[in-house]
Amino acid sequence: MAQIRVENLRKSFDQFTAVEGSNFTIDDGIFFAMLGPSGCGKTTTLRMIAGLELPTDGRILLDGEDVTFRRAAARDIAFVFQLFALYPHMNVAENIGFPLKCQGMARREIRERVQETARLLRIEHLLPSKTSRLSGGDRQRVALGRAMVRRPKAFLMDEPLGALDAEFRHLMCGELRDLHDRIGATTVYVTHDQLEAMSMADQIAVMNKGRVEQIGSPQEIYDRPASMFVADFIGSPPMNFLRFEGGLRSGDRAVSFHDARIAVPEIREDRASSPLALGIRPEHIRFADTAPVRGEVFGAEYLGTTQIVTVETAHGRVAARLPSSASVRIGETVGLEFRSERLALFDVGSGVAIRTVHDGSAHHG
Repeated sequence: MAQIRVENLRKSFDQFTAVEGSNFTIDDGIFFAMLGPSGCGKTTTLRMIAGLELPTDGRILLDGEDVTFRRAAARDIAFVFQLFALYPHMNVAENIGFPLKCQGMARREIRERVQETARLLRIEHLLPSKTSRLSGGDRQRVALGRAMVRRPKAFLMDEPLGALDAEFRHLMCGELRDLHDRIGATTVYVTHDQLEAMSMADQIAVMNKGRVEQIGSPQEIYDRPASMFVADFIGSPPMNFLRFEGGLRSGDRAVSFHDARIAVPEIREDRASSPLALGIRPEHIRFADTAPVRGEVFGAEYLGTTQIVTVETAHGRVAARLPSSASVRIGETVGLEFRSERLALFDVGSGVAIRTVHDGSAHHG
């Protein structure tokens, strides 16, 4: 497989810039997810890596070789689309082996490669079947097999599970990751579904409005979001934001939040007085009578082992994830206590996270 490096990648369509200044490296064998809402530039980036779009500026290197303006067919990359097109007049074996047939490979070698690929995908029993009779999940496996059979340097996947129902999608997430591990592939996977990215990827690039907002492991992105966008996009429910005015000094361990002092991780930078936001995940909140932030219980959503309790405060609504056994009454007044070491701070104007001691120099405001 191969390392993929993207340098200062930009793509414009007339006056619209779809991708702006992307820089990242995908190491050999990594499962790399590009995550973001519709229109954020993730598919355009993937298509440039594949050679289906040419960049306006920047470079793409595959295994150290500049392939920026090389045709897609000459890049040794396999692309799996969301709407996979299988040939209905061919059976499964013929569909998988078709790329090798186009290359002029000998029939015996094609047959061996198809058998090996089908074994990896656990669809050997389907090889004689017509694709029109297959389930959505099996058709997806055949489309993957057709990409795998060439043994490319990298697999690029554009929302390949988007057409499947939720149960099948969950099953295929596990199978795709297992397949990735077994073949040692370098995989670039585009999705708007945070659960897919978080469950499968070694690294995630979160994109917004054509720019990469943060790259990191799923845990890094969840625990230490680089921006308010990332904090809001990742997590269900997303991170809570409580806004306030104030300045920060390097070394501070607490902030003046309206009429209260709230402990935070040690601040690593000076910040003049400006609109700021405390960020706190729902699972890092508990109810406490003496807590300085108070509000009225607005609603509760039972989720089995936990419940999401929404509290209306003077600073906005806050979602807290509590044990399902916790007694909660709609309309009661409660105090909200935050796990100070898990709080994040953001500059509201720029949306950028403020550096604190638990994330070192990862975030630059």
